Amino acid sequence: MAHADISKVFVDRPILAAVLSLLVLIAGAIAIPNLPISEYPDVVPPSVQVTAIYPGANPKTIAETVAAPIEEAVNGVEGMIYMKSTAGSDGTMQLTVTFKGGVDIDLAAVQVQNRVAQALPRLPESVRQLGVTTVKSSPNLTMVVHLRSPDQTYDGLYLSNFANLRVRDELARLDGVGQAIAFGAGNYSMRVWIDPDKAAARDLTAGDIIAAIREQNLEISAGTIGGPPRPKGSTVQFSINAQGRLSTPEEFGAIVLKAGNEGQLTRLRDVARVELGSNNYALNSLLDNKDAAAIVIFEAPGANTIALSDAVREKMAELAKGFPAGVEWTVVYDPTVFVRQSIKSVISTLLEAVALVVLVVVVFLQTWRASIIPLLAVPVSIVGTFAVLWMLGFSINVLTLFGLVLAIGIVVDDAIVVVENVERHIEEGMQPRAAAHQAMSEVSGPIVAISLVLASVFVPLAFIGGVTGQFYKQFAVTIAASVLISAFNSLTLSPALAAVLLKPQGAPKDKLGRLIEAVFGRFFGWFNARFSKASKRYSSSIGGTIARAPRLMVVYALLIGLTVLGFTQVPAGFIPTQDKQYLFSILQLPEGATLERTEAAMRRMGEMALATPGVESAVQFPGLNAIHFVNTSNAGLMFVGISPSGERDVSAAEIAGMLNGKFSTIQDGLAFALLPPPVLGLGNSAGVETYVQDRGAAGYGELNNQTQMLAGALRGTPGFDPYAVFSSFQSNVPQLDASVDRTKAKEQGLALTDIYTALQVYLGSAYVNDFNLFGRTYSVYAQADAGFRDEVSDIVRIKVRNQQGQMVPIGSVVEVTPSYGPDPVIRYNGYPAADLGAGINPALLSSDQAIQQIKAIAGQVLPKGMNIEWTGLTYQQVTQGSMALLVFPLCVLLVYMVLAALYESWTLPLAVILIVPMCMLSAIGGIWLLNFIHGMWFGLQIGWGWIPPPPMSVPPTFIDNNIFTQIG
Repeated sequence: MAHADISKVFVDRPILAAVLSLLVLIAGAIAIPNLPISEYPDVVPPSVQVTAIYPGANPKTIAETVAAPIEEAVNGVEGMIYMKSTAGSDGTMQLTVTFKGGVDIDLAAVQVQNRVAQALPRLPESVRQLGVTTVKSSPNLTMVVHLRSPDQTYDGLYLSNFANLRVRDELARLDGVGQAIAFGAGNYSMRVWIDPDKAAARDLTAGDIIAAIREQNLEISAGTIGGPPRPKGSTVQFSINAQGRLSTPEEFGAIVLKAGNEGQLTRLRDVARVELGSNNYALNSLLDNKDAAAIVIFEAPGANTIALSDAVREKMAELAKGFPAGVEWTVVYDPTVFVRQSIKSVISTLLEAVALVVLVVVVFLQTWRASIIPLLAVPVSIVGTFAVLWMLGFSINVLTLFGLVLAIGIVVDDAIVVVENVERHIEEGMQPRAAAHQAMSEVSGPIVAISLVLASVFVPLAFIGGVTGQFYKQFAVTIAASVLISAFNSLTLSPALAAVLLKPQGAPKDKLGRLIEAVFGRFFGWFNARFSKASKRYSSSIGGTIARAPRLMVVYALLIGLTVLGFTQVPAGFIPTQDKQYLFSILQLPEGATLERTEAAMRRMGEMALATPGVESAVQFPGLNAIHFVNTSNAGLMFVGISPSGERDVSAAEIAGMLNGKFSTIQDGLAFALLPPPVLGLGNSAGVETYVQDRGAAGYGELNNQTQMLAGALRGTPGFDPYAVFSSFQSNVPQLDASVDRTKAKEQGLALTDIYTALQVYLGSAYVNDFNLFGRTYSVYAQADAGFRDEVSDIVRIKVRNQQGQMVPIGSVVEVTPSYGPDPVIRYNGYPAADLGAGINPALLSSDQAIQQIKAIAGQVLPKGMNIEWTGLTYQQVTQGSMALLVFPLCVLLVYMVLAALYESWTLPLAVILIVPMCMLSAIGGIWLLNFIHGMWFGLQIGWGWIPPPPMSVPPTFIDNNIFTQIG
């Protein structure tokens, strides 16, 4: 046989065999430091985010005039799986388009940008003026860096701008960083706080003030003196510097708004207060209840998570040398800590598996010369596999390491078969080299066959698509690569070492052999006697079992039935919830609550959290909607950092329960804690995530009512966590409708554009233009001062100029009535929608069961015209869960087909296939045991644990079949 001839070459040339194995080992060693390290493979679907700003507009207006036209243009872009837009009260619209895994995100961003360009002419003028941005979105939140002032020397605005000016850009340039975003009190902005009464007294409207600022704050290119073409003889050239853009509050305050007939001037400072303030007063950032600036780091696809975290810390330590006194940095939110522990845990398991393999090999082979041959197969196969992972663009993660743990027991099998067969021929009187030749002629075929069977099962799994396929791929290819390298090693290095290391029959033992004999000889003798006795008992029992074949088949049938029953009873899941050393805490105050009120409630939450055993830190963002990451005055998000699991007696879920008990005492609103999502970037929290869509145009009020009815039904369903069934959608946010009587306006000579401009500038904050400071460009905003937009009566007091040049209060033509509306406005796949998250108790309900119950309850509760659609990790589970069900039958079928081809028989492979259900029964028993020990369902998960049994049952049954076939 060809493979036997190959082995003959390496038996005769052992150095060549050693060199080839060393090359494999070196390639793997080179690959290891270059492989990215992460918890899971890169399974988060790529996404593109479109952002637009409509200053002063309410969420409903933004959704209808900005979000809807852009969605219509973007919908159906190639590779898209779903899209979601959010319009907030701060004037911001964010549209996130999520694509299938494997899509070229750079090309997708270009395609989205092209479609957005088609919608630009349909957008409001102020939106086009501020610009619509399209960027690749990075959902993988790696860590958060905080800047704080322990002695309160600097306020939040200073820290926020210091973060933007001195830190954010430095971090954004680090290798592996996808995005670096600063959260806090906002960027600097020149704020023009207008006194409407003083402006009206000087016969000035909001439009007059805006026009004057734009006229006198502009960028000027004044040219040069003596520039070419110039008269002959000119020897000097001068650039002209003309002050265009202003840069200080004093310079802006000196802007001339109006000149009187007698030379009197009205300046901006006469009717407004000008200060260097913030561009956004709708969000704040706290760390342990103290002002801080947060720099959120999102990693780029394929980045090395651990290396990125280390690089950020090193860069911050370097930058801190230039920080002013009173400014410090810290990192309290770093999910990579859990990733490190997960990787460390699996590596520890890997080393334990190696130790067990060494122990078993030594106990059974009982000589160092025979033991070292299969043990050398472990580092060559395992380390060499990393080279394959590197070439395929994989990462070192929990799944690839799990694959290596399983592979350790497989890769030594072939080498043990070689050594045992060589030793058998040596005992028959052959010399080691001749014995190696003879042994390889006998076992090369089975080694190749077993390796092909194992690889044939694992390799096809690499071609399954979607998130499920990404999980299977790295796990399966890792095992397949290690098995194939092991087979190569067993055909080359193992026989060569056997020929060199093993001694002829009767040869005296060397010093090490005598030492092992002296130390362990008595144990080996005891073990051999017991093992021989057990083998004889087993052999005799086999004969009795065969004689009772009918009874045995009845027992087998009962076990098959028990296996089927187990499959129906064990809950199915996707990815288990884990203790990741942090929690999400969400705060929702009543509709219309101010940011100050929200911040006060969030500070109380921080106090409660920091007083809870096991809690180490509280990262707080009052004003941030946790579900949609938009600014909402009555919402807040808090990351609760908890101590490592080994340093506390309670689980993360138990800490969440304690926090929920404390948060329930907050009277101002709803607050609760959640476990984070199993995979960062896939969803916002653990549990099931869905949207209720209004496809029948029932209105936001009815959408909210139906969503709350569905949420209430879920809270009363066993298995759902009542604290964690939540929707951030609110349709009853207090608003005011300002209705203009157009007839009266025309009768009084008032232009509608002047009325709406006055409303936008005084009440909604109007973008004017830009100014330069600290080498950066910032925005100028004009708005009525706080005291002139605090009461409803302030609206009707605003004055505009009529055609006769008189200042007329708009109250004569504007009627203000109270109303209600949504904030934020959410659209999912082009329809108005309300988010709904459902946390589950893993001890009572699996994610698959939760999905089925939500579908059933929604079918009963929701009226016609309203539907639910899944998102995040739940979407992946629903759309690809059926694919996981096909994986196991595919594995069994492939094992059967390959064995049938090897045996040239349709019946002999059944000996292998019939043992598979027993493997499944053992696995189901293990799941029940885990549930008993941990009090929670681990479920079938994605099916990783079901893949190894079919191929791993091949080697022993393959050998048995060979023996029985040879016997006749």
